[in-house]
Amino acid sequence: MDITHIIAFNLALLAALVSPGPAMICAMQASLSHGRAAGTKVGLGLATIASVWVVLALFGFDVLFEIYPWLYFGAKIVGGAYLIYIAFMMWKHASDGLHQESRVIRRPFVHGALINLLNPKSVLFGAAMLVVIFPPGMSLPQILFVGANQLVVESMFYAFIAFGFSTRTMAGGYLRAKKYIDRMAAMIIGILGLRLIWSR
Repeated sequence: MDITHIIAFNLALLAALVSPGPAMICAMQASLSHGRAAGTKVGLGLATIASVWVVLALFGFDVLFEIYPWLYFGAKIVGGAYLIYIAFMMWKHASDGLHQESRVIRRPFVHGALINLLNPKSVLFGAAMLVVIFPPGMSLPQILFVGANQLVVESMFYAFIAFGFSTRTMAGGYLRAKKYIDRMAAMIIGILGLRLIWSR
């Protein structure tokens, strides 16, 4: 492994991060409705579990899903159900004031961690990307370095999102259209949850 592998990995990672998905939407919504600190903590939870998945994928953890299809199926159902639950809570509290909204995300780090923990596609995506980018037979320090690199890159990305979406301008616009923004986010996350459940 050399620096070109890390650069290629980080470019692929950033491309994946900016694509619309439950992680990105939840990080944006948390920053808008709960502020910079909560958005950063949600992002840190997302980044922590994503980096763990990458390390496990480098160790060949994704093979378990091939050997035990029921494990993948179970993870899909639980993960999809959790996303649908998040969508339901967003929709339910869309008309609440921000002081009431705190009930939706009690522990932002755990909230972010669960989103990626209950998404088996994170493992498969990581494994597919790693096979293409990194050479076989990587040492333990190299594997851990890749995981640490992902943690840093994702944490910085979500911190940037939290900063951008918690500015006074963004927060003011959000407050004026909170009900509609939250319900739109709820619909998208709900659809992504159903898609995760029904996808093969």
